[in-house]
Amino acid sequence: STRRPSRSSTNEEMVHNLFDSLCLSLLHPANREIFLKGEGVELMVLMLREKKMSRPPALKVLNFALQGDEGINCCAKFVDVYGLRSLFPCFMKTPGKKVKRGGFTELEWVEHVTSIVSHLLRNCSGSQLQRIVNKFVEDDHLKVDRLVELHLYYLGKVREADKEIEEEDEEEEDEGEREERAYMKRLDAGLFTLQRLDYIILSVYTAGIGSISERVKQLLNLKGETIEPIREVMNEYVKSLGDGEDNKTNEEKQNIQSMVNQL
Repeated sequence: STRRPSRSSTNEEMVHNLFDSLCLSLLHPANREIFLKGEGVELMVLMLREKKMSRPPALKVLNFALQGDEGINCCAKFVDVYGLRSLFPCFMKTPGKKVKRGGFTELEWVEHVTSIVSHLLRNCSGSQLQRIVNKFVEDDHLKVDRLVELHLYYLGKVREADKEIEEEDEEEEDEGEREERAYMKRLDAGLFTLQRLDYIILSVYTAGIGSISERVKQLLNLKGETIEPIREVMNEYVKSLGDGEDNKTNEEKQNIQSMVNQL
């Protein structure tokens, strides 16, 4: 006889479906304002704090709510309601079991968390931005240590993928197909997450706090690495944004390029 799904697994699936629907609705800019006014940000922060089944999907919702120019007000609200206190424990430690990650793979968990931090650094200014940067100074730069640790891990994964791509037989494909397949392989290895991590490093490194930049250089040096791969990753990211006429995209490209030049 076939086993019926347990009530708990059915409930869990229903919860995930609801959160996924909410994520899709947040792609529509007008819904961000409704989410904000309906205290959606506060609710997600509460869910992060409680560390229950809804914690992983709450991360995903915040990733959608805080991104882009439409997420500026949500980012401000997130910092104002002390969301950083609940976010950074997720950054410092990835839950070991998939059950605790709410069905997320380790890569997905880190991707959502680092995307949220990068949205906050991009969209906040003034005292709110300073509060985010200060997080990387507290506890003797513990979060900088974690940031560099993750950077090195995902840089290693992408380098492995690059090596595999180089060793593959290329005779059968045309150049376009080969480039697309290589790019997909690098994404699967964690390129997107590496780009998010390196954007965070770039933002805090150039924030004008000497102890942060010194710590980054010191940690990289200990592992026989330099700042150069960060520059390469971010230059590649800027190229991937294209040469469109969109003013916002061009502004973002200039902003990243300006930070890269300060490395």
